[in-house]
Amino acid sequence: MPTNMLFGIIILVAGVVMLGFGLNASNAPMEQLSETVTGRYTDMTMWYLIVGAAAACGGVALMVFGRKT
Repeated sequence: MPTNMLFGIIILVAGVVMLGFGLNASNAPMEQLSETVTGRYTDMTMWYLIVGAAAACGGVALMVFGRKT
């Protein structure tokens, strides 16, 4: 298995885990209350969602378009 594909899989899994944490945090009662009052999620939840999505996309891109060695 090429090294780039292995790194891509690792980054993809890390991104999916972070997305899971972000989605779980967005359903927490205090997060729901905060969103109801302010109209947006807290900064930490947004970071989990943004970084998780970026890492998942980057992992897929590295697996598909990475240099084959």
